[in-house]
Amino acid sequence: MDVNRKTAYLTLVDVEAKRAYSNLALNHKIALTKPNSQAFVRELVYGVLENKLTLDYYIDKLVMNGVDSLKNPELIILRMGVYQLGYMDSVPEYAAINESVDLAKKYCKSKAGLINGVLREYQNRKISMRLPERDLDEINYLSIKYSYAPWIIELWLRYYSMSFVESLLKAGNERAPLTIRMNWLKVIKKDLVKALTDRGFQVEDGKLCENAINVKGSGLLSTDLYEMGLFTPQDESSMLVAEKLNPQHGDLVMDVCAAPGGKTTAIAERMNNTGKIIASDIYRRKLDQVDKEAKRLGITNIETRSWDATRVDSTMVQKADRVLVDVPCSGLGVVRRKPEIKYKEMSNELHLLPKKQLAILSASSSYVKPGGTLVYSTCTINPEENERVIGEFLKKHGMFHKTERTLLLPNVNGTDGFFICVMKREDVLGDVLEEV
Repeated sequence: MDVNRKTAYLTLVDVEAKRAYSNLALNHKIALTKPNSQAFVRELVYGVLENKLTLDYYIDKLVMNGVDSLKNPELIILRMGVYQLGYMDSVPEYAAINESVDLAKKYCKSKAGLINGVLREYQNRKISMRLPERDLDEINYLSIKYSYAPWIIELWLRYYSMSFVESLLKAGNERAPLTIRMNWLKVIKKDLVKALTDRGFQVEDGKLCENAINVKGSGLLSTDLYEMGLFTPQDESSMLVAEKLNPQHGDLVMDVCAAPGGKTTAIAERMNNTGKIIASDIYRRKLDQVDKEAKRLGITNIETRSWDATRVDSTMVQKADRVLVDVPCSGLGVVRRKPEIKYKEMSNELHLLPKKQLAILSASSSYVKPGGTLVYSTCTINPEENERVIGEFLKKHGMFHKTERTLLLPNVNGTDGFFICVMKREDVLGDVLEEV
């Protein structure tokens, strides 16, 4: 059995059955099975996840009782087979079918014949198979073509034109570049660029942030450069949050939803290990990753603590120079990296997110001292979690005013989708103690 396809299958099982994040599941399985072509595994995993609804649409037409009659093992193997046959020109068709059958013999033996038959039928009919008619149901057409849950398309159409939404859907299916954040504490840019190129990587400057570098090549996180803490993988949209916060040397900064720590460590690097950052999260186990990253990067000014961000810590009221509120969100801006997000159901939990986000922002604003800075950010492009939350907050907290608002979009900026709002506090010390 081909170890590359086995690794891809096991990763997809974890994503489907265990609701694991694709990036974490993939890295875990690669470490365990040690495939000989990580690039092939990543292409297959992300290709299947990015096109899941499209693949299911074709499979549904080829299976007698429809796609809903299939269990996870055979459905995942069929998706992998159809993706290889329809999207991966470098894979011989006989290999796509034979290796899929071998997987079936291992993981769903009684379905090997079915999988062989369905894939051979797709092989014969793929040129003539068509997407649903756009004129009959445009939402359904876009959902199948770009493989997004219909509610996401309907949501974006409330705020953007059809042509813009379609470009947004398309951009969400493109592969995100690997971008790293240079660690100013340990290296200067020209030296890091030289070290990367000497090791065979292709590099180019980022577009938004001075310390951003786009890298092409495999095995980056296995290099000595990573182990030495010279850089951190991070999209430029996320880096920009720390830049907009604009921390100064000696500041007291609070990062109230800190885990896994990418923005926290970016702030610390900008502060040159001076001052203090209080990084909190409701789960202590997630903060262990922040501590681990800080150690790798040589950062010493971060203090981690477990805290429910919807509650006010009375000991910290009006003490922070800057507060970052990077709230839990729907994640609709990062589908390039986590395509499984495209298939989330519009649940009650998602409906309640803006209320939770507003509660976290309101509680956290109490920590900002007069003249201090409050930054609210999300990795979603849902206005109900962004502009609407900010609007509600500013209505109730007149001492704050908005100074800058940034919305990054994959189809416009080439980054992850991100919302960043910078606010300043203008009142005098003590005016809001009664709020707490």
